[in-house]
Amino acid sequence: MKLADFDYELPTELIAQEPLPNRVGSRLLVLHRTTGDLEHRRFGELMDYLRPGDLLVLNETRVMPVRLLGRKEPTGGRVEVLLLRPAPISDDVPAAHGDRPSTKTDDRQPTTDDRIWEALVRPGKRVRTGSRLSFGTLLSAEVFGRTGAGGRLVRLAWTGDFEDALRQVGEVPLPPYIKKPLTPGEQDRYQTVYAEKPGSAAAPTAGLHFTSELLDDIREMGVGTVFIVLHIGLDTFRPVQVENVLEHRMHTEFFQVGEEVVRAVERTKEAGGRVIAVGTTVTRCLESAASVDGCLAPVAGETDLFIHPGYQFRVIDALITNFHLPRSTLLMLVSAFAGRERVLAAYREAIRRRYRLFSFGDAMLIL
Repeated sequence: MKLADFDYELPTELIAQEPLPNRVGSRLLVLHRTTGDLEHRRFGELMDYLRPGDLLVLNETRVMPVRLLGRKEPTGGRVEVLLLRPAPISDDVPAAHGDRPSTKTDDRQPTTDDRIWEALVRPGKRVRTGSRLSFGTLLSAEVFGRTGAGGRLVRLAWTGDFEDALRQVGEVPLPPYIKKPLTPGEQDRYQTVYAEKPGSAAAPTAGLHFTSELLDDIREMGVGTVFIVLHIGLDTFRPVQVENVLEHRMHTEFFQVGEEVVRAVERTKEAGGRVIAVGTTVTRCLESAASVDGCLAPVAGETDLFIHPGYQFRVIDALITNFHLPRSTLLMLVSAFAGRERVLAAYREAIRRRYRLFSFGDAMLIL
């Protein structure tokens, strides 16, 4: 598979720069993957495609205000730091020194030190190991290492409570294709209404279309809802840079599947219902937690699962997702689920009909 196989012509004017006033007001392109048939609906009509006994699985991660604008000491040069996640540590690596090997997926939550973060830094060439950075009076950082993916390891220091300090000096990071800053009244629109677990550098955007009222209506019709956690990190911002797709390596992201989710999926499957993933993050989370025969087990760890065409899905039966960038791993995941040619044909039709694209854009339901 070549990277060019996942390309399409992108009209930049269709990239949504702001959220709609009403979350459920977005358009919904329904793709039937067995036939390739398309339907054009509104997200508020999602219930027309759900059945009692189905199960919606949602990602309750919360985006943190981890975009930090500060100064390099003592020169005063401007610097931007995007905190990605607390860096996993191992027993044989001291908490304040050196690169850390990835914690593999297992049944334990990886050990982390909240002072040490993996980060993207700009301008990277001017921020070398040993650089000291200041973000006002509440938060500072020292760069002390590099990551294998080209990022930095930074040691943070703060005054008072860490999350309070972040809220006062940091900003919620938006994807680079969104050029228009959010107004104060729009800040919560880059969070799902069920976001509970802080830790993401980006939003699980398929979930942005749901309101609390829609979720209540869905539950009342007999559709279950459960929540997993996958904290979205570096790969959201890192493009695929190899021509042979199979040579791409995913950065690890923390995920957690609880016992309640395992039981709900088992009950749904046994009763003939469908497991519907709300987003590519949920898909990666569930598929990472599944054994070869599709059995789930409670797990907390890190995943570097790369889903591309040829992957055999073990858990999910349907997918709610947004539209994704050309040549991205997310487009590859969707293509693995619905077929590359059908997905690209659906994208061409969505572009012809002027759908809004990407994080604040419209949605797809793949059945």
